[in-house]
Amino acid sequence: MADALSAIPAAVLRNLSDKLYEKRKNAALEVEGIVKQLTAAGDHDKITAVINLLTHEYTYSPQANHRKGGLIGLAAATVGLSAEAAQHLEQILPPVINSFSDQDSRVRYYACEALYNIAKVVRGEFIFHFNKIFDALCKLSADSDPNVQSAAHLLDRLVKDIVTESDQFSIEEFIPLLRERMNVLNPYVRQFLVGWITVLDSVPDIDMLGFLPDFLDGLFNMLSDSSHEIRQQADSALSEFLQEIKNSPSVDYGRMAEILVQRAASPDEFTRWTAITWINEFVKLGGDQLVPYYADILGAILPCIADKEEKIRVVARETNEELRAIKADPAEGFDVGAILDIAKRQLSNEHEATRIESLHWISTLLNRHRQEVLSFLNDIFDTLLKSLSDPSDQVVLLVLEVHAAIAKDQLNFHQLVVFLVHKFRTDHALLERRGALIIRRLCVLLDAERVYRELSKILEGEADLDFASTMVQALNLILLTSSELSDLRDLLKQSLIKAPGQDLFLSLYASWSHSSMAIISLCLLAQAYQHASSVIQSLTEEDINVRFLVQLDKLIHLLETPIFAYLRLQLLEPGRYIWLLKSLYGLLMLLPQQSAAFKILRTRLKTVPSYSFNKDQVNPTSSSSSSEEEDSNNIKNPDSSHNNGIDFTSSLQQFQQKQQQHRLHSKTQARTRTRNISISSKEVKEAEKGEEMKGPELARLPPASRPSRKGPGQLHL
Repeated sequence: MADALSAIPAAVLRNLSDKLYEKRKNAALEVEGIVKQLTAAGDHDKITAVINLLTHEYTYSPQANHRKGGLIGLAAATVGLSAEAAQHLEQILPPVINSFSDQDSRVRYYACEALYNIAKVVRGEFIFHFNKIFDALCKLSADSDPNVQSAAHLLDRLVKDIVTESDQFSIEEFIPLLRERMNVLNPYVRQFLVGWITVLDSVPDIDMLGFLPDFLDGLFNMLSDSSHEIRQQADSALSEFLQEIKNSPSVDYGRMAEILVQRAASPDEFTRWTAITWINEFVKLGGDQLVPYYADILGAILPCIADKEEKIRVVARETNEELRAIKADPAEGFDVGAILDIAKRQLSNEHEATRIESLHWISTLLNRHRQEVLSFLNDIFDTLLKSLSDPSDQVVLLVLEVHAAIAKDQLNFHQLVVFLVHKFRTDHALLERRGALIIRRLCVLLDAERVYRELSKILEGEADLDFASTMVQALNLILLTSSELSDLRDLLKQSLIKAPGQDLFLSLYASWSHSSMAIISLCLLAQAYQHASSVIQSLTEEDINVRFLVQLDKLIHLLETPIFAYLRLQLLEPGRYIWLLKSLYGLLMLLPQQSAAFKILRTRLKTVPSYSFNKDQVNPTSSSSSSEEEDSNNIKNPDSSHNNGIDFTSSLQQFQQKQQQHRLHSKTQARTRTRNISISSKEVKEAEKGEEMKGPELARLPPASRPSRKGPGQLHL
């Protein structure tokens, strides 16, 4: 300190802290001259003492004018040092940078001015202290004083010039600081940062692209800034980087893909669109590098397919198709399980388009990597079953295609049908709304006969009798009405003359026995008219309920459709098809006379010609065993009770046993309901009695107004 005081006159030191700028400026010029002399003499110890004096007695002084003078003095000392300034920068820069945080805006302004003059002197040596200076400039860019901001901008431009000229700038040391600052929300700081990123990227010797993953997320974050100018600057910088990526032979796609996936889910439209555009380019350019990230990329694409913005939907669909067209192999790191997990999660997406594409992905994976997909079947099967309740018919149809692809082998086919029946059992609404659609589509995809045989096998032993009856009625209605099942109906029509038809008839019979109307329909379809008549005759009072009559009404209307045209034509030969006529009359007798179905069937039977009746055939005893034996020899006569190996007597017993189970079940349910009603009534009475006991004592009627104990029906007046 003594060396400094001896080197600098007291008057100079006094003027350096004067409140007038001119005096401080003149004092600084004196300091510059003194430092020049000391530099020429090589007396660096005194120079160090002068710098310490200016630092501790002035820049760190509580007096604002002292701090201003100290900053001017340090800048003057640097000018005086000239080429020798570099070795004293470690002393000079800290107090100047520290002054950027001064509470006095004028001090901050002079700090900018001082650092500007210092930078002009040292130039390239400035680079070694770049991070400290950059950090200080970053804070100054958001200064509240416009004069300080203006000074900071001038300083910033000078520093940028120095960096672009230097070949000693260390991007590796700078990137951690940049990454830390990229999360700042202040708009001025954001502009400052984007400006520096753009400048550094323009320098050929600085590889900003290699460090792009470190600050890419920050740039994307700026796309949603409230300032249009910042959004524009960030977008411009991103566009430039994307162009460089297209032209670069080596890019770290993986780290950036993770960032893009997150940004594709941004609530900001512009951010989503930019992210999905980048992902689109990455899918085209990334190749093998992106294989481990396919699942994450797919997770970003699928929701965007249903984005509210058309341009995002277009790019997302294009990207989805490109990604699906890439035939990656699990041996190369392609994770089938991860892709399936993404598709599974997106099946619960609120948007139909996303759910549809998820199913397309599962279908694609099944075609390419069937064994790998089947190994994850337990993880996705339940979700696929739930998707059968989807409100979109298109989604349901695609789900069925996936199920059909899974069910190519017998084990998975059986599992599918078992789970499907379980789904219908637990979700009656699904059976009512979508049952026909699901069954019809499966019949197309998996062969109708195979599907019906498997369903029948499962329903035959169904413990829930009410559900079994409902399910069989639904299957029967689908069988009788669906165009997809025309071949199955044709096969059943040959039940009495061909073995395949007989085998199918018998495989359906056991489960169809859960519903008397389904059995009658099956017999009419198979032209087993005598057995149909026997079934009708076996019906009891308990069987003919509202549910039965509703089903019968449907059957009568179906008899008038083209599907049963063959049956109506057979009525032209009532003598030959006497059991058909008897069956139809039997149904007529079961219908209420005022019902529409009764009138329809009676009108049809009135048209039956009477000229071809054969008295012997009309004989009511023609159902005897001798007649059955005669008819069994003539397979052309469908009125036989024992045709082509079908034991109709045994079948009738099987039907009756099944119906007896249903009757017992109905009685049990009725008793349970009655008991529950009785218990509820008893509880109500006890509750009322308890309330009476708790309440005030009721006033007793006078004797004259109470009923007398006379005989029943007599009142005491």
